[in-house]
Amino acid sequence: MIQQVTASAFGTTPDKVKVISGDTDNVPVGWGAGGSGGAGIAGEAALQAGKALRHNVLDVAAILLQSDATSLDIRHGVVVDRQTGEGRMPVEEVARVAYFRPDTLPEDFQSEMMATRHYIPKKYPVAMTNSFQAVTVEVDPEVGAVQLLKFYCVEDCGKVINPLLVDEQVRGSIVQGIGGVLYEECRYDLDGNFLNANMADYLVPMAAEMPDIEIGHVETLTKESELGAKGAGEAGTAGAPGAILNAINDALSPFGVSVLDQPVTPERVLKALGKC
Repeated sequence: MIQQVTASAFGTTPDKVKVISGDTDNVPVGWGAGGSGGAGIAGEAALQAGKALRHNVLDVAAILLQSDATSLDIRHGVVVDRQTGEGRMPVEEVARVAYFRPDTLPEDFQSEMMATRHYIPKKYPVAMTNSFQAVTVEVDPEVGAVQLLKFYCVEDCGKVINPLLVDEQVRGSIVQGIGGVLYEECRYDLDGNFLNANMADYLVPMAAEMPDIEIGHVETLTKESELGAKGAGEAGTAGAPGAILNAINDALSPFGVSVLDQPVTPERVLKALGKC
């Protein structure tokens, strides 16, 4: 995501951008990426850094091309005429002169082939994400089994930077929510021993149990940043249990019963129906 945002802001292709992970021991204290806010926080910093670096490169290019920097742009890694799109000079050549031939630049000019930007929201520290989720389920009253038939999620995470990645991030978070409401549970005996501490006993959702998950997007850009992105990774996990539990209880409503405890296992459904 950071690679894509930076490349777009600077004017090159993502393969030309290398993202180096930071060391939290050597950087200032920050809010972090809580609430899956990496796109909204780090993405905005990357956008501003990319724009600043573009400005610095164009200042050098303008001197070399004897042009006004405002008449130039960077597209696909090439300095071009902003109006005509005509290629004038590769960015690599601008960098070569700035680093290795500064003697050819004016004495009072200091080239800057780097830029640093940080981003801290000015108001609330996180931008709230919204989503709508709905699910159709089938409950077998004879054995207590719950089958998910179709799941729908419409997510508003602001600016969608990479639709494919966002779709799969949301889909994965929905599956986590499904695990919490239907499968996952820590069991202990009376002595406090963990009874299902391995993947053979601790149930998680598998591909065969997953319904078709249809995902849509509404892009309401946050006004807290120029990029307009919000977090997208946790709304599925937070919303899926409520949607599924409501659907199960709607299916059980003709029997006048409901299930409130999670996970909703067949045993708990049968117990609610008075069959065990």
